[in-house]
Amino acid sequence: MVGRAAAELASSMKPSDPVRVALIGCGRIAGHHCQSIRANAGVTLAAVCDLVPEKAEAYAKEHGVPAFTDYHAMLARGPAIDVVALSTPSGMHFEHAMDVMDRYRKHVIMEKPTFMRPSQLRQAYAAADRLDLQIFPVFQNRHNKAVKRVKAALQAGELGDIRIVSVRLRWCRPQRYYNLAPWRGTLSHDGGALTNQAIHHVDLLRHLGGEVERVNATMRTLGAEIEAEDTVVATMILRSGAIGTLEVTTAARPDDFEASLGIVGSKGLAQIGGIAVNELQVFTPDPDARSRNSEDFKGIKGHGAVYGYGHTEMYGNIVACFREGRPFPVDREDCAGTLKLLHAFYRSDEAGGWVQVDEAAESPRLGRANEAVSQIYRTPAP
Repeated sequence: MVGRAAAELASSMKPSDPVRVALIGCGRIAGHHCQSIRANAGVTLAAVCDLVPEKAEAYAKEHGVPAFTDYHAMLARGPAIDVVALSTPSGMHFEHAMDVMDRYRKHVIMEKPTFMRPSQLRQAYAAADRLDLQIFPVFQNRHNKAVKRVKAALQAGELGDIRIVSVRLRWCRPQRYYNLAPWRGTLSHDGGALTNQAIHHVDLLRHLGGEVERVNATMRTLGAEIEAEDTVVATMILRSGAIGTLEVTTAARPDDFEASLGIVGSKGLAQIGGIAVNELQVFTPDPDARSRNSEDFKGIKGHGAVYGYGHTEMYGNIVACFREGRPFPVDREDCAGTLKLLHAFYRSDEAGGWVQVDEAAESPRLGRANEAVSQIYRTPAP
């Protein structure tokens, strides 16, 4: 459903008017947002903001927009802005989104993992409903050709009934990676290998395999001195009766080795891999479809090979939401399902056994309050 504020924006837009986006948080993913916006005729970059002046100024200079270090100044006295894209530390997403919506009545684009806790998601969407605003969760890998082809195959019955779903991520994140910023590796603001690196695979597990009923997970911290996990092994039972496995680690050395999602069906097998689930590596119903539905992300400017082309399509979906009233592909229930599954893995590790995914409980660890870290990334209100 498109809220009244979005409808009002749509009614005020001329067909040639782009949706105006501002970025808060100028880490490397923000650069990919800038490139994706530039590649989409229906949207334009209006401004950028970061607490570190040099970061904001670098993107501002490259894209010809004003730079800010105070998002309050940007939103209150800066250029005209329709939507704010938030790529701040994960543990700040909720606070920043609520402030941007409540104080400035702006729609928000939320980078992964959207929010750290399902209860935060519910509160944010309640605020969006009250203010007639839109929340756009970012799960760009759903737009990859390989993912779309497997999704279509499952819907058409080409793979038959799902029997096994498996996720495997073997990446390298040494101590120096976590030392880059105070929020990294914390349970309050980051969440470790599962929440940071594997969140897209957790989302695709549901998107392709269907809802998970129960999980049994074990977490460890083996390759770095951090608060959060860097290694997870889990088994799952899906609602359909299928079973699943998940193996995620950032303790592999000396480099990234594998990130894959496989589905064993009653009629065939599909496996997606590559740097960002961009390669259809196995597809038994039609082996020739593998090359047609694989993409090479290595040529994307900057760090874009990690993120692929999905952000561009996402921005196209945002434009369609405003101009045509088309629902955004990831709605609140879909996003809530991914966050509930994420928390179920942590709850299982805490309980030492099987837990139900649909239980209302949340992990007491993931996304817990940490004022000392929050204060580093907080912009005082005027």
